Amino acid sequence: MTWFPNNQGVPTHHAIIQLFMPETGAPLVTMDGTLITEMRTGAASAVATDLLARKEASTLAIIGSGVQARSHLHALRLVRQFKDVRVWSPRHADRFAAEFGVRATSSAEEAVRSADVIVVATMSKTPVVQGAWVTPGAHVNAVGAVRPDWRELDDDLVTRARLFVESREAALRESGDAIKNGRVVAEIGELVAGTARGRESDDEITLYKSVGIAVEDIAAANLVHQRALAE
Repeated sequence: MTWFPNNQGVPTHHAIIQLFMPETGAPLVTMDGTLITEMRTGAASAVATDLLARKEASTLAIIGSGVQARSHLHALRLVRQFKDVRVWSPRHADRFAAEFGVRATSSAEEAVRSADVIVVATMSKTPVVQGAWVTPGAHVNAVGAVRPDWRELDDDLVTRARLFVESREAALRESGDAIKNGRVVAEIGELVAGTARGRESDDEITLYKSVGIAVEDIAAANLVHQRALAE
């Protein structure tokens, strides 16, 4: 996998995924991992949203207008029926809104205020979402800021929210937002397995901080491979 965060007009991530026979080590398949990584990131956030967002959630805010904004819009619509979808981005919000039939806003604050579910998918190194804008009971999926010294969310939001992650080890090592919080309630897998509790009240803010872990790519790639064999 390569990561070139300053790319414009081409993906910031490029990847190749290879699967091998676990019994012998023989190679099974080589595939382009860029689309798989894009889709599995949105899918993981959709699982977190289904488990943590309030059931009546109907307003979605997306901060960012790139690959992950698109992936999350598609995935989250599978787990909640959104009546209002807003997008803000410093460059391409209008284009994104026109392409996907959503509403562009003039600021991140306008998008976030009163939203039930918030996606923050940016390449920002400094906070773009403030806790003062976030309504009690909201659920936040934050998928950018994947370095220890990068942040997407301000201190107020990060410290108020109940934090859920894919991997404690990865999040607390790689994510500046997770490091600032420092208190992981549970991994998403624990919620799926029923060994940990998720949302405990309608007023709490839940935060799913994604950094991306290899097992998600492996599982998604194996699904693609199995379906290709079935055809």
